[in-house]
Amino acid sequence: MKAVVCRRHGSAADLVVQDLADPVAGPGEVVVGMRACALNFFDTLIIRDRYQFKPELPFSPGGEIAGVVESVGAGVTGFAVGDRVVAYVKWGGAREKVVVDEEDLIALPDALDFVRAATLSVTYGTAMHGLIDRGELKAGETVAILGASGGVGQAAIEVAKAVGARVIACASGADKLAFCRKVGADETVDYDAEDLKARLKDLTGGKGVDVVYDAVGDKYAEPAVRATGWRGRYLVVGFAAGEIPKIPLNLLLLKGCDLRGVFWGDHLVREPEAFKAEMATIMGWVADGRVVPHIHSVRPLAETAAAIEEIAARKVKGKVVVTAG
Repeated sequence: MKAVVCRRHGSAADLVVQDLADPVAGPGEVVVGMRACALNFFDTLIIRDRYQFKPELPFSPGGEIAGVVESVGAGVTGFAVGDRVVAYVKWGGAREKVVVDEEDLIALPDALDFVRAATLSVTYGTAMHGLIDRGELKAGETVAILGASGGVGQAAIEVAKAVGARVIACASGADKLAFCRKVGADETVDYDAEDLKARLKDLTGGKGVDVVYDAVGDKYAEPAVRATGWRGRYLVVGFAAGEIPKIPLNLLLLKGCDLRGVFWGDHLVREPEAFKAEMATIMGWVADGRVVPHIHSVRPLAETAAAIEEIAARKVKGKVVVTAG
């Protein structure tokens, strides 16, 4: 089989495409013929040994796959050869055949194609867990999404709209804000050109937002907390802007609001059935058109390195997918 392999830590240019022996499914494992593998920003880090997961060399990048079951190991009862599946595998997806634990597989509905299915686990999974599970977002509420133009932010816009919420997308620059409006945001705020707290208060008639979905942190966090309304929920998703902020706890007291952590990576390990239910919901929404994943580009497997370089250069809006088979 063909595989994209990281043999030494470095840039995407150090990745190689090589032939490897076909894998064999062990007990409880399934070999999936990869049809689509979605790439993420963490792939730019994992090949440089700068990510929280540190696989042994050599390995393949690519954490999200969709494909068809080609063989099953001893004890596998939930899947059979020919089944269409999707899985989050952390790494190892950028190869023609991928070994996956049965418990990590999710059945893929016939109505959903492989390319779109491969893009759902990380960004939409995080949005589902964050907004609905942790944030308890309801129809008619207002959510401010920080870092709204990125992959996680775009997914959050779509999930929030799918549940009937009003979305205020917060990002920097006219181009990014136009993209947010294109994918469904009701209002936008340029948090590098406007007073974030004042604009969020103004857009909610002084009430404040019901939920903040913060994937950036840094200097944007405290003004967003200050713009949270009574009994609001502030969701800590990530720190893409750099610094981990320190929030004055008196703000929580005065507003009766909550700060809630969103750790999707642990959620799917600790609460796998909840994760699978969330994935079933989002796949249904995509299949019926309520949610439309933005695919930046689809490339053949051999162009994985070029795709990762494009992500590293911050030239991607939405997801990049490589395909095989």
